[in-house]
This record gives sequence, C-alpha cells and structure tokens, in this order.
Amino acid sequence: MDEPRLKLAIQKSGRLTDPSLDLLTRCGLKISRGKDQLMAYGENMPLDVLFVRDDDIPDLVQEDVCDLGLVGLNVLEEKRLELAARGHPARFEQVRKLEFGRCRLSLAVPQGASFEGSSSLRGKRIATTYPFLLERYLRERDLHAEIVTLSGAVEIAPRLGRADLICDLVSTGSTLQANHLREVETVLESHAVLIRTPLALPPLKDEWVERLLMRIDGVQQVRESKYIMLHAPRAALAQIRKLLPGSETPTIIPLEGFPDKVAIHAVCRETVFWETLESLKKAGASAVLVLPVEKMLV
Repeated sequence: MDEPRLKLAIQKSGRLTDPSLDLLTRCGLKISRGKDQLMAYGENMPLDVLFVRDDDIPDLVQEDVCDLGLVGLNVLEEKRLELAARGHPARFEQVRKLEFGRCRLSLAVPQGASFEGSSSLRGKRIATTYPFLLERYLRERDLHAEIVTLSGAVEIAPRLGRADLICDLVSTGSTLQANHLREVETVLESHAVLIRTPLALPPLKDEWVERLLMRIDGVQQVRESKYIMLHAPRAALAQIRKLLPGSETPTIIPLEGFPDKVAIHAVCRETVFWETLESLKKAGASAVLVLPVEKMLV
C-alpha cells in the first residue's frame, strides 16, 4: 500500500514564496515541479506542496484539504477574526513561529497630515484589506472610525479621496514613501507561521509532521549561528569565552606542543561581527576561523 502523503500549502507568488521554499529545501525536501504547476511532488519525502493564494491557506487547512500551511500571521489572524465574527471557531492550529516574512500592519497618513496619537482616528475614513484586524484595533481603544474595505491598491485611496488614511502591510516603507504616506501606528507585528489541521492524522503522516517540525527547529536554531574555531592563551581563556556571542559551552582542546595554549571551538548563536573578531584578537586569539552552520539538532 502506498505511504500516505502530507499536503502543505504555501503562497504561490509573493514575499513568502521563496523563503518558504528555501526553508523546505533546508529541511531536506527535494521537489519536482513543472513550469506553472500548482502542485509540487516531494521526491524524497511523502509531502506534496500546493501553491495557492495566501488568504486561501487558512481555509484549506481548516477544511482539512491540506494538512499543513505556511502563511503570514497577518492573514491567519484576519481569518481567525472573520470566522469569529460569523460565529465559527477557527479550526487550525499554529505549531511554529518562523523566522522570516517579518512585516507589520500599520496605519499611515498622507505626508503633511497631522497625527496626534490614536485619538486622531475618530471619525476618519481608513482604507484597508484587513477590516477585522483594524476593527479589533479600534474597538480595543474605544475609537469609532469608518473602515473602507478594499481588495488592493490601498495606498492610493487617500489621493483618490476614498479615505483619509490607510491601514496596510509595511516592510521597508518604500511603498509608503512612493505614495507620499508616513507610518504612524502599528496594528500588528507579523511573521510567517506554520499551521496544521486540528484533525488527528494517521500514524505515518503524524510521524512525518513531527520529523518536519524537528527539522524546522534544527534549521531555525542556526539561522544566525556561526561555528568559530580559534587558538588562545590559557591565561586569556576566561576573557575570550565572554567575548564569544551566544556561546554557552565552548569546547576546549589542548594544543600538542603548546602547553600554554588551547584550541577553542564554539557555536555562536548570535551574529558574529567584525568587531567581535577584533576584540578576540586583542584578547590574544589567533588562527580565528568562522564557518556557517547549516543545521543543528539539540
């Protein structure tokens, strides 16, 4: 009998597509996908990837069409609030916060417009594609404003006279600047998340979900990590250990023929800057080598 295959939905085109595929590749998945195909076949894992619109992903997982989904928290929370407004509990489970896709849902006003805190929103028209998140933000602050729901091109709404300000996703802020807008308040900090169906999976599928989660953890633990090897005087060992960023238990190895020196190997779980290496050298370190870490299990 064929092994049951997991189905994982990701954004077919957009800011999460390439990072999602990169994460799966780092987890060891090899996929076969023809040009413009909306499904990719996992060659070495019983996992197929579906390429869909991002706002369809929560529904596909909720309705058990897909077992897993990679989606932005902004999309997930908007869907959760929409379901609650209709009297339906959300039936998807967030199982991992992922270290990519960071952005924020923010309020932005035209350049030159006055803004003196959230109280300035009273009675204003706010254009957005996230009406439920915006409504929650206003309700929590006891503010009353008109929400103008648009399906796209939110940033031009003030120039068209359709709104006084906007509530939209912001990453670098370049789109706001191009449309003569400035960011004033953050409604939601967002990032990518992995969600799964709430239904019990067959044992073989469940085993592969756990293996995938373990691999994701292994990839994320070393995203900013580096492996450092160096030689150091024994007398400077305590000082050098303090300089190694994010390292808990470096390995100390005696150097043959040099009783007053040791080799130090350490995984640094924080960014290693040039200033770090310069400080290590001033403390007496030599032969410093910094290597990337691809994956790690603890």
